[in-house]
Amino acid sequence: MNSRFSLAVHLLCLMAQQPGNRLTSEYLATATGTNPVVVRRLLAALRRSNLVTARRAGGGGWQLAMPAIHLTLAAVRQAVAQPDGPRMHRNHPHPDCAVGCAVRQALTGIYLLADRAIDRELQPLTIAALLFQILSQSPTAAA
Repeated sequence: MNSRFSLAVHLLCLMAQQPGNRLTSEYLATATGTNPVVVRRLLAALRRSNLVTARRAGGGGWQLAMPAIHLTLAAVRQAVAQPDGPRMHRNHPHPDCAVGCAVRQALTGIYLLADRAIDRELQPLTIAALLFQILSQSPTAAA
């Protein structure tokens, strides 16, 4: 997981907090303290995964594509995952190094197992439940 995941969760919680309302990317960028271009790119990834919808022009903006109770953190993670997957070290091992010749292949399998474990843990967690937790702990939620 990375900052794209945490920003996506923040954006989705903002939308879940105002169900039925369309929020502009400018509003979302201001609320998250993020550049609007970064927000729009991330929202585009969420839209490609059918987690949000968008409408342009008058009354335009972004909103959840489904009730927040059905939107899992596993789906969010999958929507914003980097296409190249886990990063391997960049150096090139010596061709005579027995470990160096096979470590990347071995780590690929381990990374796959770790990704599956993360998704398994995130699957039961929803944006609705997370938003409830956030608002119940926030000192400004009552304001």
